[in-house]
Amino acid sequence: MTKDVIALTERMPDTASMLAGLLAGGPDLHVQTVGEGAVVQLCDAEGRPLVSIEAPLLLQVPGEAARLLGPEAEPPSGTAWWIEARAATSVPAAEALAGLFAARMAMMLGGSVWPPDAPGTEDPAHPLDTSGITAVPAPAAAQPAVDMLTERAAIVLQDRPLIPLTSWLSEALRASLESDRGLQIVTPGHCRISPALRSVLDAPTRWVVQDERCGYYDGTSGAVLRWEDGAFVPDRDESGETPVAEAFADLRPTDDRQLIVSFRTVHAPEADLVLGGALETAWQKLTGTPPAGWSTAEPANVPWSRRQLTDLAYERAPRPTWTVVVGTPDRPALATLRVLRTPRGVEEDVTLTLGYGPGEEPPLEVLPALADELVTRYGLSTLVCRLREAGRDLGVPPRLEKLPVPVGFALGAEEVREVGRAHAARTPLPQAPVRLGPAARPGYYYALGDGQDVQGWEALQTLTHYLRSGGEAPAGAAG
Repeated sequence: MTKDVIALTERMPDTASMLAGLLAGGPDLHVQTVGEGAVVQLCDAEGRPLVSIEAPLLLQVPGEAARLLGPEAEPPSGTAWWIEARAATSVPAAEALAGLFAARMAMMLGGSVWPPDAPGTEDPAHPLDTSGITAVPAPAAAQPAVDMLTERAAIVLQDRPLIPLTSWLSEALRASLESDRGLQIVTPGHCRISPALRSVLDAPTRWVVQDERCGYYDGTSGAVLRWEDGAFVPDRDESGETPVAEAFADLRPTDDRQLIVSFRTVHAPEADLVLGGALETAWQKLTGTPPAGWSTAEPANVPWSRRQLTDLAYERAPRPTWTVVVGTPDRPALATLRVLRTPRGVEEDVTLTLGYGPGEEPPLEVLPALADELVTRYGLSTLVCRLREAGRDLGVPPRLEKLPVPVGFALGAEEVREVGRAHAARTPLPQAPVRLGPAARPGYYYALGDGQDVQGWEALQTLTHYLRSGGEAPAGAAG
């Protein structure tokens, strides 16, 4: 059962409703704020947190509640106030306290509670008897999302159908890395994670999956894990190798597919620069509509705005800015966008993933035209397009999925200049590249296949080796 309870309310929480919610445990509990007031905590008599409540979030992007919580959670109007409460996992009664808080908010402000059967939601009018409830001491360096803190790792326990990169987890990740720890997210085997969360999972950060056969394994690599000196680490067999969990190796065929478009653009740091244009163009060409919403964490609660994105990036510069961008419910699509200052200028790194079900064809024919517009208008550096068999809803399961197969690759004008225009235009591939952008400073798009077999990888390897070599194309090569 999840320890996270969410109230989705029709009206904005006010002082009276928040106070009524905080009194869910009666007058004996204490209230404190952390994170410069962004989180309110209900605490025991010793000041130890039982429930942490994040500041209410106005969810203005239709489909986000359904994407993260399931279709039954989608508010009828498409918008709602998202109020998330996290119970201390070490205290059994804390979950009922979180549920009662959320139920009171929904009762007073209209709306619903997720999950609908959360403990404590049955009778929101009566406070919970919290006499005698105590929490374990919280380490001083722990964040509200952290369930256990060791010298090596910050451990977070989660049990949700789809685990997003919430502001809780984002802050826990930042704090753990700053303290030279790894963030380790522990879940049951039925959970999936969002592509946004998957994008930040890099050692020492791990997704740890509980499994009745092997104990624990890494949800992205399948490596069997063991607990050692305060952290989950790869296990070793007698030969010194790390085994792969049987549950992870359960490859399940699917007719769904995902198109993954990754690219980097580089802009001169001019005063009138507005970011996000390349991503918006890619979204429009591949889906027929612009992005729907964005944020620095999930849920993506703010309607898409290039101006607001630019203002945030300039406010944070020279530090990088990471955002998640989502689309409309009818076409599953999610992108991560990272803006950073480099010696070359202002760079935007984008990975856009789109889901397709049976009978829906990924628009591979659009890719050359997209690359041409990115070269012409947005300073494209490189672009890689891949196709794979994976779920239309984009959720990442804790099991093996087929690797994405490259279907296209593009070089921008500056990269072509560095490689050599004649060299870039005449390659060992059987199909001639498509020239992109102005004739004086062209880029090139290289078709690599239809994504149906590993030949796309062979074509990409041949192409990249040739482009890096600076040598002559073999006789008979495309030109």
